[in-house]
Amino acid sequence: MSTNKRDYYELLGVQRNASADEIKKAYRKLAMKYHPDRNAGNAEAAEKFKEVSEAYEVLSDSSKRQRYDQYGHDGLKSAFGPGGFDFGRDFSHSADFQDIFSSLFGGGGGLFGEMFGGGSRRRSRDGSQRGADLRFDLEIDLEEAIFGVERHIELPVTEPCVDCNGTGAAKGSSRETCRQCGGHGSVVSNGGFIQFQQTCPVCRGEGTIIRTPCRKCNGAGRIKVRRSLALRIPPGVETGSRLRVTGKGEGGLRGGPSGDLYVVLHVRDHEIFERQGEDLACTVLVSPDIAALGGDVPVPTPDGLAMLKLPQGTPNGKVFRLRGKGVRGLDGSGVGDLHVHISIEVPAHLSGSQKRALQAFAESCDGNNYPEAARMRKQVETFMARREALKTHP
Repeated sequence: MSTNKRDYYELLGVQRNASADEIKKAYRKLAMKYHPDRNAGNAEAAEKFKEVSEAYEVLSDSSKRQRYDQYGHDGLKSAFGPGGFDFGRDFSHSADFQDIFSSLFGGGGGLFGEMFGGGSRRRSRDGSQRGADLRFDLEIDLEEAIFGVERHIELPVTEPCVDCNGTGAAKGSSRETCRQCGGHGSVVSNGGFIQFQQTCPVCRGEGTIIRTPCRKCNGAGRIKVRRSLALRIPPGVETGSRLRVTGKGEGGLRGGPSGDLYVVLHVRDHEIFERQGEDLACTVLVSPDIAALGGDVPVPTPDGLAMLKLPQGTPNGKVFRLRGKGVRGLDGSGVGDLHVHISIEVPAHLSGSQKRALQAFAESCDGNNYPEAARMRKQVETFMARREALKTHP
């Protein structure tokens, strides 16, 4: 093994029997730490990045890893050729690199996004760029979620500056091609066996520079404004529903299209109903006489009041289902059900005559009138008898 190279496993900080996932995870962490875009001008970080990249290229390839484990660095000369490791020549694991660097560049942008065809919001050749998408969180009431509503919202956004038409240059002037990068927006520097493509430090990736900036936007090409928007919320939405409003996000750069606005809905808790998907649930209070004798009970539903016919002897906590009395689905395909929980309310503020009437009623009842209580008493008697027997004869 060559003495001027560190052990690849040691470089990545993994054991020699590490799995492919462990190797990839270790490399991801180190690559993000030492990548040149995060360490501009740091030669030591650039060298570290080269080393860990070389180690990953070997250990992520099963055949190269086997050769390295058997023969060390000398066994890899035939794999890399007489010139040694060539970072730019062969990426047999390009998908891994694209995935790893998506964390750095927001979805595959930057150097590796360009290499592997990824990237988002990339500037076009004329410098235009699509505006960013925006998120707006909106609270609504349950009634608004069930029936739909039109709401007016106001949000801060950036829009193209009207004075310079989004160019950033003052009237009578224009943007000039950056001499440092020749209008590419990036510069390439050599670092031994690897080339680094970095954002141009002069134009900061624009590819052009402004000699005389617009006074209104200070050369940014965009200004902050407050935008009022009428938003139509369709029936059937729920917490987490997301509405997309095309072209109402951030304004684009240099004539680029605007981004989109995503409105995320949050439905407030309701005093009467609880919602689970397209189903609703509510609790209805009834008097003891209605529960005992049966009768019609009004129940609130999205369609208005419905009459629920209680049978005689309805127990406390009984649940009835009213089919089709829930929420209509967002796609209009169906309607949920309403689950009605019966709660028997104990009468309060009794008058003297009412108390006497209840007392007379209680005296007229026997065990047959309260079968559940009778069953419970028998269970308690059985428990107490077993308790006494066990205490007497342990």
